Amino acid sequence: MIRLHCTKKLLARLPLDDSGRLRSSLPSHCGENDDDRESRISGWHANLIVLQRRQCVLFVHDATRFPVFVTALKKFDFAQLDERFADGYMNTLLKCGADDALMDQAHAALGPLVCDTACDRSVQGTMNRMAQEIAIQLEYDGLSVVDMLGYRIGAMLADRPCTAKGVKDCIWPARAMADFLRGHGL
Repeated sequence: MIRLHCTKKLLARLPLDDSGRLRSSLPSHCGENDDDRESRISGWHANLIVLQRRQCVLFVHDATRFPVFVTALKKFDFAQLDERFADGYMNTLLKCGADDALMDQAHAALGPLVCDTACDRSVQGTMNRMAQEIAIQLEYDGLSVVDMLGYRIGAMLADRPCTAKGVKDCIWPARAMADFLRGHGL
């Protein structure tokens, strides 16, 4: 399972059962971690962002600050947020230049999302800055949020330095996630 710390705004949209898992109408096929153990990539924050009157979700990994951006969600998409997250995560890694071995490690670490409202202000600060950068990029390029790929935006955000409380140097999310998956970092 992957622990997902949601904002109250996002949590209100999610159809959750008593254990914090999504009540999906489709069987989950997004990884091999379907048990109650936390995945090695567990620990994400997520926020519901409204851009151009469209609901989007920005996920940020706590340790690496790696972003996953999912665009233009409708009400029924929130029930399949596990699959949307897995698709966004894998394709953003691919856009960042991940090799086959790294993609296999990432896929093996995927699992169902378990949501709560715990928060880390440092991660939320990074998430807010990334949301502002997305809005600025949309305005600057004159793009519609419906027409853009979340993977491209996620890769763009992953190639920018981030700061984190208690970390001396800047974190480069794409490199940090690759090191994290290989077991070298953080």
